[in-house]
Amino acid sequence: MRYSALTQRIAGDGATAWSIHYRAVELQRQGRDILLLTIGDPDFDTPRPIVQAAIDSLLNGDTHYSDVQGDAALRRAIARRHARQCGVPQAAQEVVVMAGAQCALYAVAQCLFNPGDEVIVAEPMYVTYEAVFGACGATVVPLAATPENGFKVDPRHVQALITPRTRAILINSPNNPSGASLPRATWERLAQLCVQHDLWLVSDEVYSDLLYEGEHTHPAGLPGMLERCVTINSLSKSHAMSGWRVGWVIGPAHLAEHLSNLALCMLYGLPDFIQHAARVALEQDLPELEQMRQTYRERRDRVCACLEGCPGIAVHKPDGGMFVMIDIRQTGVGAQAFAERLLAEHGVAVLAGDAFGPSAKGHLRLGLVVDSARLERACRGIAQCAAQVLEGQPQAVAVSSR
Repeated sequence: MRYSALTQRIAGDGATAWSIHYRAVELQRQGRDILLLTIGDPDFDTPRPIVQAAIDSLLNGDTHYSDVQGDAALRRAIARRHARQCGVPQAAQEVVVMAGAQCALYAVAQCLFNPGDEVIVAEPMYVTYEAVFGACGATVVPLAATPENGFKVDPRHVQALITPRTRAILINSPNNPSGASLPRATWERLAQLCVQHDLWLVSDEVYSDLLYEGEHTHPAGLPGMLERCVTINSLSKSHAMSGWRVGWVIGPAHLAEHLSNLALCMLYGLPDFIQHAARVALEQDLPELEQMRQTYRERRDRVCACLEGCPGIAVHKPDGGMFVMIDIRQTGVGAQAFAERLLAEHGVAVLAGDAFGPSAKGHLRLGLVVDSARLERACRGIAQCAAQVLEGQPQAVAVSSR
């Protein structure tokens, strides 16, 4: 039997990148003690008031079809939040609720781009981006943000990549996997380029509430950007709600109309009881959110301190997010081979950075998704693995617990 060309455009490196994660999960099922640091799934429970709101909504019978665009009260809450962040008015009709940021990005790509359109995407980039744009026939034009430059985007490099076929720039800040964030001056220059060349700016802000250094700039609030900026966000990371699948898109009213039409034939609305819980997440003062943010920051600092000075290893301290990028190029071994050995011999599962783009080649992405004690254990495994590679023999090395 034959399949559509779409099946090829959504496969490839992005899909195969998770092979080591699936292997690690299978080893766990077999009873092996594995430190699973491959995926950005928060290890915290969703705050109880949010859970209770969903329970109450279920008990009240909110189990029927919902508004395709999203619950009106939730959209108003999202619009108010975004207006506070950007300093510009935001209407609820310019918000569309989707099943997570991944679904939101897919829908945006389908509504903005035609086959052959070019989208400049800063890399290292999240592994699904290429398939998302491939699904609509658009071409990803990678923008290298190198480790030597702290994985920071240089607007001059963006300008050099713009062609008559360029339709958009996609920026994820703080970035997954690097954790690098953009300073306001960079955002301002990117905004100028978008206005000058009549481009969309797609801003993936799912980690914006997990920023530890500096302050996040919301590009929708910059001059000339309101009508051309598309903001994507979710509750998955900031509120430990990854399994709830709550995300949204904020953009011009016409885009919201198109997205609603797409949702009508694809998603047909998010369950009301989940949306009612999401509204509590956005409107209630939840001390757990700051506690989670501080815990991630402490874990980041612990990992960086543990691996500091280890032979063959250099660590990039992220500005935000849930990951730390570890440079193992000095070992002379490729990241995938290193990750496979690390899993097999030390029970530590991480992703090879190569899957995120050439700029992350020779790096490992470690998720800050277990407690500090287990992260220290993971760091010992990484340091020992690097030592074994460098010396050609199994030799443990001391790892600081600072």
